[in-house]
Amino acid sequence: MLATLRAIWQADAAFPSGAFAFSYGLEGAITLRGDMAARELEQLVMTILRRRWASYDRIALLRAFRANGELAAIAAIDCEVEASTLAEALRSGSRRNGASFLASHARLGGELACALRDAVRTGECLGHIAVMQGAVWSAVGLTEQLAQLTSGYAVASGLIAVAVRLGTIGAMRGQAVLQACLPLIEQLAARAPSDDAEMESFMPFLDIASARHTQADLRLFAN
Repeated sequence: MLATLRAIWQADAAFPSGAFAFSYGLEGAITLRGDMAARELEQLVMTILRRRWASYDRIALLRAFRANGELAAIAAIDCEVEASTLAEALRSGSRRNGASFLASHARLGGELACALRDAVRTGECLGHIAVMQGAVWSAVGLTEQLAQLTSGYAVASGLIAVAVRLGTIGAMRGQAVLQACLPLIEQLAARAPSDDAEMESFMPFLDIASARHTQADLRLFAN
C-alpha cells in the first residue's frame, strides 16, 4: 500500500519536477498542425505513448530502475539516451527536467538523488529525466510496475496539461482524453521488456516540430 501511495505522490502534478516548462514537442506540433480537435489530440497522445514512451522512455526507466543505484550503469544508460535523441530541444529539455527532478528529491533527503545530482554536476552523468526517474523511484520504494504506470501517467497528463495551457482543448475535454489513455498505459506497462531490450522511437513528425519550435519567435514552453 505504501508503494502505491508513493507512486501517487510522484505522479501528482504538484510535485516540483520541472515538467511544467516542457511540452515534449507538442507545442511545435500544434503550431504546425493548427487547430487540433479533442479526438486528434487523443490520437497524438496515444501515438506518443506507443511510439516514444513505451519503446524508449520506459526502456530507459526500467534499465535505470534495475541498475540498483550503480552510478556507472546509470551513467551508461544516460549516455545512450543522449546519443539517440536527435532533436537538441528534446535532449536539453530532458536533462533540465531531470535536474529539477533530482534537485527536488535531493532536498527531500534522498541519498541516491544527492549522489546523482553531484554526478550530473561533475559530468559523470547527464541527468536525462527517464533515467533519473527509474533510478530514484527504485530507491524510494516503487515497484517496477508502479514506476512504469507513474511514468506513463506523467507523460500523458503532462501532454494534456500542455494542450490546455495552449488553449487547444478545455480542461474537461482534456480529462476525457486522459481517461481514454489510461487503459493504453496499463496495456503497454503489462508488456515487460527483457533486460537487453533496445531503446527505439519513431516519431519524425514530433522531432521535426521540436526542431522548428526552437526557431519560433514566440513560445510558451522550452521544447
